[in-house]
Amino acid sequence: MAPSKRKGGHASLQGKKPANTAKVKRRTVTTNPGHIQNKLKRSEMYAKYLLDKKAAKRQSRIQREKEAEALGEDEAAKKRLTPRTLDNTREVEETTVQPDDEEILADEAEDEFAPYFSDEIRPKILLTTRPCPSAELFHFISDLMRFIPQLYYYPRKSYSVKEICTFGSNRKFTHLIVLSEKSKVCNGMLISHLRPSTAGNCLGGPTAFFKVSNVIPSTDVPNNGSATSHVPELNLHGFTTRLGHRAGRFLGSLFPHNAQFQGRQVATFHNQRDFIFVRHHRYVFEEGPHVNKENGKKKTKARLQELGPRFTLKMRWLQEGTFDTQFGEYEWFHKRKEMDTTRRKFHL
Repeated sequence: MAPSKRKGGHASLQGKKPANTAKVKRRTVTTNPGHIQNKLKRSEMYAKYLLDKKAAKRQSRIQREKEAEALGEDEAAKKRLTPRTLDNTREVEETTVQPDDEEILADEAEDEFAPYFSDEIRPKILLTTRPCPSAELFHFISDLMRFIPQLYYYPRKSYSVKEICTFGSNRKFTHLIVLSEKSKVCNGMLISHLRPSTAGNCLGGPTAFFKVSNVIPSTDVPNNGSATSHVPELNLHGFTTRLGHRAGRFLGSLFPHNAQFQGRQVATFHNQRDFIFVRHHRYVFEEGPHVNKENGKKKTKARLQELGPRFTLKMRWLQEGTFDTQFGEYEWFHKRKEMDTTRRKFHL
């Protein structure tokens, strides 16, 4: 029977499936071909993925062998055994300071903290708190007064920080420390350098704010000792960038630099991933179980005894001059979303 025709002379398409002329974009299969319904095609794509992965692994091994030949056996073995961490794989910072950088050394010899490191000036520090501090904060204050020499506590009362800066500068204080707290635990530390520089800067400075965390008082430190009045040695470690050097020297200016070694005490500021770990230790020398064959005496064994307190600092901003949040100029301000682009980006 002949198909019926419409008025236009065309045959009717009723009962026929129209042809699909649309172009279908082919999807590239990389690691998971599970969406492919055809079993043979899925197996083929997965086999190709395994071959590509094996080829990339072989190419990486060849590259490592070439690097090992260039370095030598000892260096290659050392590099192979060194685990990859966030510290040794950190992004290269343009302001990283080399130990023999003469320009940096010349700048540091003339900065605000040079008189403290050359022991020309002994720091004298005024310590205060936020208004109406809790009783628990005074335990941390007493630990700080045993930790930092020449630290004097004054009640805050109703004075502003700018008024306290003027008060401290008139009474020959070199630094100001203001503690803040939340839920009866110290969570912030403002440090301001009050003494005018030799260049004639009447404003003094700089001023830095540190977030404080993981505070452990001396009484809660396991096997803790009692601190004495001796001036401790100062250990600044891990400050590698230009900003890190400035932050480290700022914290180092809080301590006198004529250490009394008979006290065997050491204050440590260890920077790791922009967290500054603060510790207070004493060297302890004891007779060990082994005997020296030359003189027949027992060998001396050295260990560290922690005195406390423990706490961690993280710098939030650094400002020129003394404290002034309205008109002060910031040397550095931490903007987390803009500056912390990767987990391997560090600033100190």
